[in-house]
Amino acid sequence: MSWLTELSIWFIPFLIGGILVFGTIKKVPTYETFVEGAKEGFGMAVSIIPYLVGMMVAISVFRASGALDFMMSTLSPVFYAIGVPAEVVPLAILRPISGTGALALMSDLTATHGPDSFIGRLAATMQGSTDTTFYILTVYFGAVGVKKMGDALKVGLLADAVGIIASIVIITILFHGV
Repeated sequence: MSWLTELSIWFIPFLIGGILVFGTIKKVPTYETFVEGAKEGFGMAVSIIPYLVGMMVAISVFRASGALDFMMSTLSPVFYAIGVPAEVVPLAILRPISGTGALALMSDLTATHGPDSFIGRLAATMQGSTDTTFYILTVYFGAVGVKKMGDALKVGLLADAVGIIASIVIITILFHGV
């Protein structure tokens, strides 16, 4: 497993270096292009602030209303029946809604159970295999003016479900063996 660790340590620097070399070969002004991209990124960040505030308010209302707790108590027995620890159920529910909230939950699970525990590995894999679907739809689609999001919502939630299921199956196989 040490070769994988070494590969992961050197991958990003080699990727960045490769992009710079490729850009230089193609005679692209890489620094100037980077600066232009940073300017556009800053403008985009400013334009999404209203959508971000709206999403944060909606998440706060969702949590404060008890809807998140209700969903967790409803889904916990289903997850338990298929061998998934109840501790990761909140992460599976919260991840499509809030990246920050899900990261906090994952960090807490990792600190409590350890990064090499079944729960720690499952939480980390679930975090990396899913996305913040509602955040993406609200903030990014709103920023560019997309009004009809129904199909994107369905596909995003389906992808999250596949990521959660794949995380459970793969970590169970790797951790417990089959």
